[in-house]
Amino acid sequence: MVKAIIFLEGGGDSNELKSRCRKGFHKLLISCGFTNRLPTLKPCGGRHRAFDQFKTEVKKSNYDFVGLWIDSEDPLDDLEATWEHLLNRDNWEKPEDATDGQVLFMTTCMETWIVADRETLKKHFGSDLQLSALLPLKKLEERTRKEVLESLEHATRNCSNAYKKGKRSFEILGKLSPTVLEHHLPSFVRVVRILKDQL
Repeated sequence: MVKAIIFLEGGGDSNELKSRCRKGFHKLLISCGFTNRLPTLKPCGGRHRAFDQFKTEVKKSNYDFVGLWIDSEDPLDDLEATWEHLLNRDNWEKPEDATDGQVLFMTTCMETWIVADRETLKKHFGSDLQLSALLPLKKLEERTRKEVLESLEHATRNCSNAYKKGKRSFEILGKLSPTVLEHHLPSFVRVVRILKDQL
């Protein structure tokens, strides 16, 4: 069995939120068919902290696969050139021996995945969800993080459980349909392809 660990952006500074983050990603991975080969998921709060912990673990080499699962923050020029994106955007140097396949992007943010799955949104937020306020599905990953977040917050503003980052976001994450995400989001297709190869 492959020994794998993935450092996640998300979960803030509280143990409760980190637990919700881990559960949300685990549920999504189970929906993707990874039930019997789930990696250890390590919510780290901010993306810089996730990167620091990833670098440390890569040096130790205690795992068969070490991944970094973060928001891309900006649209990607090349889905596969992850370290080039991180160098240009964040000035992050690729650790020695790390590969592009170890970086899993939510492009441009986790909310892009949530916005992509309209059926799950309708079930979660109910009749007060304003679908017309959401961004079009075409080329959704080319939208900025700000556009995606504002669209989701505006569309749910009249709902009793209006969208907020944190525990609500991870609750929805675990309900998303991988089939729908793969239909609309090339970066999600890439994540599933890499994890099928590595886990």
